[in-house]
Amino acid sequence: MDRVVSFPHLGNYYIVFEYFLSNVLKCKVIVPPATTKRTIELGAKYSPDFVCVPFKYNLGNYIETLEKGANTLIQGGGGCRYGYYGELEEKILRDLGYKFEFYNMISDNHISLKKGYRFCKKINKKTNLFMCGYYLFNSLLMIIFIDKIEKYLRLNMGFEVEKGSFEELEKKYFNSFKNNGVFKNIYLYCKYKRKFKKIAIDKPKDHLRVAILGELYSLIDDNTSYNTERKLIKMGIEVYRDTDLTYLLITKRFKLARMIKRGKKYIKYHLGADASGTIVKSLDVAKKGFDGILHLKSFGCTPEISAMSILPKISDEYNIPILYFSFDAEDNEVGVDTRLEAFYDMIKSKKEK
Repeated sequence: MDRVVSFPHLGNYYIVFEYFLSNVLKCKVIVPPATTKRTIELGAKYSPDFVCVPFKYNLGNYIETLEKGANTLIQGGGGCRYGYYGELEEKILRDLGYKFEFYNMISDNHISLKKGYRFCKKINKKTNLFMCGYYLFNSLLMIIFIDKIEKYLRLNMGFEVEKGSFEELEKKYFNSFKNNGVFKNIYLYCKYKRKFKKIAIDKPKDHLRVAILGELYSLIDDNTSYNTERKLIKMGIEVYRDTDLTYLLITKRFKLARMIKRGKKYIKYHLGADASGTIVKSLDVAKKGFDGILHLKSFGCTPEISAMSILPKISDEYNIPILYFSFDAEDNEVGVDTRLEAFYDMIKSKKEK
């Protein structure tokens, strides 16, 4: 049997996942189609009603890739209920009649490097620690570079003089990632960083600033939240969001204890997933004078529900508006757009006063 490997879609990080798997496993890798309404409808059709939305998206991703010929599926993630998806997803897919092999990279509710290496070794006998280490290091570099560029775009794209300039260059940059080595990736990042900074912008001094906080999946894969982030940017808003894979994989472990200490007025313990970060980051941006906060989460996300009981206190104390979105299969883009436009009108009017 020829191996055809696939995985759940996750924002622009699919570029990194495809790069690592194709180079280490030396087999065909199918990238799941970009997350769409069909994806969530497929996943919701076969999922338990009250499971959180990332489960439904992941299940929809798997079904779409199995339809395209995948026969080996990978699951990773963790930190909340996400770490327990694998077993149930596999059973649902087998009950639907699909034939495949399923590899769960989770151990103790976190990604296991040991499990990952065993999987790579099983698929490609020539895999060794040096090979995995090299491609893993390069993949981490790619993630860091993607996050740095996207952060720059969030802060500046809404003020570009020539509309579409940033998105066009962004597409070229991400397409340049194909099978590059470490040094070429560093060179291309520096090259494109200069190009992005050369794009003319016209940012007024009193521009609107909005922070996007909440549940990891809804923040990282903008398609699952109806591209809320890009819509805000195109309204001429500077958008702040530091929750990305760099934060999740690298910096969170060093920041979490200090964040809880900074937010001791509101929380004493870690609430799970990124809920503690949501509270402390909302406090930070409120103190910095941001004009508003968008709180995004998937329906049924327990840690973020806990955070939502505290956020109104911060909103009242610092007079900062917060708009809450809870996404599920029943949501529609028109409703999201209407609420975003009303939120924009409100913070703009408040700023002018």
